[in-house]
Amino acid sequence: MRALLQRVDHARCVVAGEVVGEIVGEGLVALVGVTHGDGPSQVATIARKIAELRILRGERSVLDAGAGVLVVSQFTLYGDVRKGRRPTWNAAAPGDVAEPLVDDVVTALRAAGVTVATGVFGADMRVELVNDGPTTLLVEA
Repeated sequence: MRALLQRVDHARCVVAGEVVGEIVGEGLVALVGVTHGDGPSQVATIARKIAELRILRGERSVLDAGAGVLVVSQFTLYGDVRKGRRPTWNAAAPGDVAEPLVDDVVTALRAAGVTVATGVFGADMRVELVNDGPTTLLVEA
């Protein structure tokens, strides 16, 4: 499991012209990708990192700051571009495996006290954000 974390001042996810998830003020956008063999251990690690990494200004975590997280599923984090000009997606878990695990990350974050907004799994989404810093980290579990 991978999560690409971006520190933001504002972020929202739009599907078919409608805002489906939004955080206002400082927080994180977490693009979450799932690979074969991921399970509860990876979910726990990724959720803990998202909630506790001290990457907001003042070396605070989203828990410290009471900040929100916009979680968006992102199978392309497992794209392989080592050969040729077209990525392969073989390392990305199929939707029926990935969707419940992304949902579990959201559930774990909420259980930890984090305010979470989400995209729509498998939808054609427009993610709008104001990257703060910019600060972007890749977390793997």
